[in-house]
Formats: sequence, structure tokens, C-alpha cells
Amino acid sequence: MPGIMVDSNVLLDILTEDSQWFQWSSEALAEAAERHTLVINAVIFAEVSVRFARIEDVNEALPPEWFERRAIPYEAAFLAAKCFSSYRRRGGEKIAVLPDFFIGAHAAVEGLKLITRDMGRYRTYFPRLDIISPAGK
Repeated sequence: MPGIMVDSNVLLDILTEDSQWFQWSSEALAEAAERHTLVINAVIFAEVSVRFARIEDVNEALPPEWFERRAIPYEAAFLAAKCFSSYRRRGGEKIAVLPDFFIGAHAAVEGLKLITRDMGRYRTYFPRLDIISPAGK
């Protein structure tokens, strides 16, 4: 079964029952789960973990039997750095590599689709990435 990287914003929409995005995110995730292995990495796990006091609670919210945990390949870390350099050259003000670059690079290197509701950086820096979002492809 092909994989799909699940961005933390989609998971947080569901976990917090976000009034604006819960319905889209939960439907998109359910549909993706029917045809894809759902994938997260340490960056996504960390972003979701901010809302929890204990790791056991995060593991309960993101059960390993539903979300395959994959390490970020070194090739993806390199790509994230190159995309971040481009971001800085375009006037980006952040001084550390942003989570979106690690997530996008990981999905790109492994040939995964990405489900997110925030396409901006992904579309700009990973133009060939297959993205599922409320805005379409």
C-alpha cells in the first residue's frame, strides 16, 4: 500500500476538534487511510506532542498501528537544508530550518503524498510533491 505523510496541522485539527478544519481534516484522513499507509516522522510527532503531558498520551492519540513512524532519511535532511537556503535567499526571516522543510523533504525523497491544509511552503519549495489539501493540488 502506498504511503501518505500526514502533516501535523491535519492531526491537530482532529485532536483539538478545530471548529474550522475538523470536518475537512477528519474526512481527508479517513479517505487517505482507506488507500494509503499513514506516515509520520519525528518532526510531526514533536509538533503534535506539544499538546500532551506524557508520551503515552501521544502514542494513544497517534497509535503506531495506524501511523507508521519513519525516520527522516539523510537525503531528506540535505534537501530540507537546500530548500531552507532558497527560502532565506527569497527573504525568509527564520534562522533555523523549519519543520515544514523536513516534512516536505521527507515526503519528496520517499515519494510519498502529503496531506496538509497549509500548502504554501510545500508548493513553493517542493513543486513536484503530490499534495492533498482543501485548496486542491
